[in-house]
Amino acid sequence: MIDSAIASKNDADVQTVVKLAKATNPDDIAEIDALFAAYTAEKTQLVAAETRAKQEAGFFSNWSGEGELGAFRSTGNSSNTGISGGIKLTKDAIKWRVKLRAFADYQRSNGITTREQFGASIEPNYKFNERLYAYGLAQYERDRFQGFSSRYTLSGGLGYAVIAEEDISLDVKAGPAWRKTNFTNGGSDSSISGLAGLDFGWQISDNLKLTESASATIASDTNTFVSTTALDAKLLGSLSARLSYTVEHETNPPIGRIKTDTLSRATLVYGF
Repeated sequence: MIDSAIASKNDADVQTVVKLAKATNPDDIAEIDALFAAYTAEKTQLVAAETRAKQEAGFFSNWSGEGELGAFRSTGNSSNTGISGGIKLTKDAIKWRVKLRAFADYQRSNGITTREQFGASIEPNYKFNERLYAYGLAQYERDRFQGFSSRYTLSGGLGYAVIAEEDISLDVKAGPAWRKTNFTNGGSDSSISGLAGLDFGWQISDNLKLTESASATIASDTNTFVSTTALDAKLLGSLSARLSYTVEHETNPPIGRIKTDTLSRATLVYGF
């Protein structure tokens, strides 16, 4: 029973089984303690080796991420179907973490572009401890159907891992931001704003995961709220199917644009 718990490499399970084994087998406490001590020593060595590997790794090492490709259907300022793709990369070091993201949604119908949305961001984090970190953010967006040819956002502040369990996580962050928007009508606007965001993940089962990513940018000209809810189902190995729903709301959009856009995606995701 103890060997099975150790094989799972789950500390909580091992401790529970060891405690139960001691209570039901008082004559074998010394042997049980020896097994637990060996497990603890091996786990300590593994953690030390992983820490050493992260410290010695170069910039292009220890990246993880996912690539996403599929179809979408949108409503709001445009109503159509088309192609959606994206990539997310994360490098997690001892004190630093770097997140890279890029996405594109695009469609042409009868020679006319009916959907054109692109975006990219980089977010470096400096970790003060296992939960508290400082973040920086540089982000670019383009969406002519929302009324802007380009939008740049720079932000920095603090983040905190409210929940950091094996199967569930919740990170929140907030800080000041600067945003510049170039409109499709030729005008532009820049403003100091505030940014807040959250990232939630729940591994419901071995093959099913729910995520929620939301952000709010509060500025003098307009407030922007974005929410993406996704459900991933593992298909085979590193390949998953994803259904996601995004809501983007502008409190004061350019003249002729509506306030709320939605985007439903069905994509295949490959994790690496």
